[in-house]
Amino acid sequence: MIKQSGDGTATVSVIGAGSWGTTLANLLAEKGIALKLWSRNKEVAEAIRKRKENTLYLPGIRLSSRLQATTSLQDCGGADIIVIAVPTPYFRETSQKLAGCSLKTGCIAVSAAKGLEEGTYKTMTQAIAEEFPRHTKICALSGPNIAEEVIRNIPTATVIGGKDKASLERVKHVFETSSFKVYTHDDVIGVEVCGAVKNITALAIGICDALHLGDNAKGAIITLGLTEMAKVGRIFGAKRATCYGLAGVGDLVATCSSRFSRNRLVGEMLGQGKNLEEIQKTMHGMIAEGIKTAKAIHSLSLKHKIDLPLTREVFSVFYERKPIKEAISDLLRVI
Repeated sequence: MIKQSGDGTATVSVIGAGSWGTTLANLLAEKGIALKLWSRNKEVAEAIRKRKENTLYLPGIRLSSRLQATTSLQDCGGADIIVIAVPTPYFRETSQKLAGCSLKTGCIAVSAAKGLEEGTYKTMTQAIAEEFPRHTKICALSGPNIAEEVIRNIPTATVIGGKDKASLERVKHVFETSSFKVYTHDDVIGVEVCGAVKNITALAIGICDALHLGDNAKGAIITLGLTEMAKVGRIFGAKRATCYGLAGVGDLVATCSSRFSRNRLVGEMLGQGKNLEEIQKTMHGMIAEGIKTAKAIHSLSLKHKIDLPLTREVFSVFYERKPIKEAISDLLRVI
């Protein structure tokens, strides 16, 4: 077990057994942390328990023998640290259910989702704050963290953002390994906004890859995406420096360049002529957060009257069925 400074042994619950939730749970299990991994999918939980493999989201990866999976949220409420790694469309509902699971006084809730709540534009830590008891310490984990690399112990850096320094240091101590470096950050809203907005750019990069537009065009689009990230960050009161750190440009580059990136992959499939229904079938239940985020950020840009041409064109392609070549042509006029 990993001993915490002055507070005994930490117990952790990871909520959500997708690729990222499973990866975080496996990292902790390998450290000897006592934990439960919750899955809404009985088949996934059963495969983890019996075969030590998440056959749906991380096929072929051998998981720790210490990893325990459950389908009962009630099993997870009493942990010192609760990591919520479910997609944003289900985040608030899951948080509401967790709030009724006899949460431990002073527990730490960690958001590991990257997106904004549709309709409210709220971040996931804001959703937790509204659903969990007031005594809960809340933070967000984000950064250039491709699950398929972290699970293989390939060197990775991440950011844990929050307002309570003691909680941040505790989470850092629990999660950090020789290959998973954790940095603390006091700009939690900036960390979350960057993690959400970068997915819009990844969708556009996927389309570029499908159309073989080349690296020069992708460089220009990534630059425009970073500019729009900073503009959106200002609306939320994020620090400009956050956009140019690990949670911002670091995550943006990783998501736009990785062959494992779901958002880049969805953009690529769209650029190949597939419709959203066909794409969703190939995703096996995984969600590309950028699709919903593009809608939320586009609506936000209209409300605040800020010009976000990349977001506008991605929104138009996905929600207004604008021809991709026309969207690219319109985008080229502004970059």
